[in-house]
Amino acid sequence: MNNSGTSAPLPAAELPGTGTPPAPATAARRAAGADGERLILPTSLAAPAPGWITNADVVVIGSGVAGMTTALDLCGRVGKVVLLTKTVLSSGSTVWAQGGVAAALDPGDTAAAHLEDTLVAGVGVCDPDAVDVLVTEGPQAIADLVARGAAFDRGDDGKLLLGLEGGHHASRIAHAGGDATGAEISRALAAQIEQVRAHPGIEVIEHAQMIDVLTDDRGRACGVTLHVVGEGTRDGIGAIHARAVVLATGGIGQLFTSSTNPSQATADGIGAALRAGAKLADLEFVQFHPTVLWLGSGARGQLTLISEAVRGEGAYLLDVDGARFMPAVHPLAELAPRDVVSHAIVRTMSATGADHVLLDARHLGAAFLRHRFPTISERLGEAGFDIGNDLIPVAPAQHFHSGGVLTDTNGRTSVDGLYAVGECACTGVHGANRLASNSLLEGLVFSRRAAADIVRRIDGGELPRLRPAPREGSSGLVAGAARSRIQRVMTAGSGVVRSRDSLAAALRTLSHVPIDAHAREDVVAHPQFAEWETSNILGGAIALTAAALARAESRGGHFRTDFPQRDPQWGRRIVLSLAADGALQLHDAPLTSTLAACAG
Repeated sequence: MNNSGTSAPLPAAELPGTGTPPAPATAARRAAGADGERLILPTSLAAPAPGWITNADVVVIGSGVAGMTTALDLCGRVGKVVLLTKTVLSSGSTVWAQGGVAAALDPGDTAAAHLEDTLVAGVGVCDPDAVDVLVTEGPQAIADLVARGAAFDRGDDGKLLLGLEGGHHASRIAHAGGDATGAEISRALAAQIEQVRAHPGIEVIEHAQMIDVLTDDRGRACGVTLHVVGEGTRDGIGAIHARAVVLATGGIGQLFTSSTNPSQATADGIGAALRAGAKLADLEFVQFHPTVLWLGSGARGQLTLISEAVRGEGAYLLDVDGARFMPAVHPLAELAPRDVVSHAIVRTMSATGADHVLLDARHLGAAFLRHRFPTISERLGEAGFDIGNDLIPVAPAQHFHSGGVLTDTNGRTSVDGLYAVGECACTGVHGANRLASNSLLEGLVFSRRAAADIVRRIDGGELPRLRPAPREGSSGLVAGAARSRIQRVMTAGSGVVRSRDSLAAALRTLSHVPIDAHAREDVVAHPQFAEWETSNILGGAIALTAAALARAESRGGHFRTDFPQRDPQWGRRIVLSLAADGALQLHDAPLTSTLAACAG
């Protein structure tokens, strides 16, 4: 990078994305920029020294389904758990989930069938052991959620109403409020947190931005630094020393100009984990939801998602000439896996010269649509559309990240004492493409397992209190003003359709964004909220683009026009980490035994 020194270019055979897969070994190799230079990232963020310090047994960062479930499962089983959220308790990504949560809940369905659908959607790079855990433990996780007060939609007979979504060969999507499943789950869990808030074993800190994961002199996690906008002792820059840290920070939506994710989805977990020495995996697999309300090329920020469940009820996709195109693409037509539908939409848009396609649900009836999809109907109405009478313009937008911080099936990362759950984790269950409605289930299942593992390890003396130590490498900061530029570059170069040229151009631009903005006289940037978020956005963008450039094939949420076919040689995962000096490294890992991949 221009601000961190350069090195001699790699030989052509070693350059990523040239079509020659690296040897299947776990040895690290450096990630190269578009011009062959080393990619250097900071190993910590620039920030003032903590003005206050508190102790806990576990600190959980994030208040979506994964973070709140972890905190509730830990409360009363460890001495003290602290739950941090960037805004307010009920503001996590979970609240925006529409479709539902998938599990084999019908007597005619089986965990084996759910497993098969998940593996097919993951296009050959799922961890089968992790998927088996997901589908086997899923029904009990939902039962526990119901016991915590979540009210799912039921028929007159009292049985759960189960919907059908893309990639599933059975109706297994439990939903709430028609299309407000995430909001209901978030409500139920937040209510449980409120009930135990007076318990001495739990503390909730709202408006708290994590800055970095603290590590000791052996690289073990031992707490976090954070900034709190509040009153009293929990205000400003502070530190929480803890035996274990759980990242539940959600997705990466703000890496792109258009996303269904909330504004706080800024890759904070990925950025902090990378700086702490943890390994990341499957970053190149980004799911772009096929049917997001298209409001013109100038639309920015969080966009309105039109759930796959609408197509599950029978809605069609049409091109701008009114022709239905999905039956010729896949046997499941509009219910094909999301990557298939997204790519088909992009091809159709190109063929017709349009920047959107049309969703047609008019034949389902206005009354039914308003009853089944009240939230979607309301949001479309706010934008001037009537789903029962209008053709709805839609186009793909960033929706979900299948990759993240590499974990085993108990949420452990490659850094001892550091756990990751929910969307920021890479458990291996999604592979190259998440099966619809498996995300909420993943958050439920693996957060329960992570909490249980932490309790066992604390009780067994495996997670002692440690003293934080300075890390090698340099501190860095990216100007908040750089965010929109990074988002434009990512959308153009690392979006739905990619190529070596687009990825190389993106990486070239990203690698020249100053990462030492706080030390430059010509850049206005100070350690503060926007700069810390943008630093995580840039780190995530560079790592994701480097992984996408290295994977010289198309698979699931990763589509390259120069390598449009799947290549069996790439049936493994790309793992990234930082060397002690901040140099980005690539590793290869097998698909099975993610714990072994962590240790590699």
